Amino acid sequence: QVQVVESGGGLVQPGGSLRLSCATSGGIFAFNAMGWYRQAPGKQRELVASINSGITNYADSVKGRFTISRDNAKNTVSLQMNSLKFEDTAVYYCNARNTVGYLYWGQGTQVTVSS
Repeated sequence: QVQVVESGGGLVQPGGSLRLSCATSGGIFAFNAMGWYRQAPGKQRELVASINSGITNYADSVKGRFTISRDNAKNTVSLQMNSLKFEDTAVYYCNARNTVGYLYWGQGTQVTVSS
């Protein structure tokens, strides 16, 4: 059974940094694409960043502040978030798509930016 587990959320002041991590396990197919999404209260879930075969993609709102990276050996993906803003407050979700197209989601981790 495939598991996707996020960690690293928390409370941070504006301008601060957090690093989110996502670990995957299980399944017999490798993951090619992995990414981070977020959902703020009352809003739709939106893409934050993704990585696929080393190619990264970022939402305009986080470009230059967030960095996605992947450790292929460990099947993990991380999101380094710097210069955090109030509007970055959301539940952050990791997803992973395997080589036969199945998409798996984690349970989410809360990020709160507050003074």
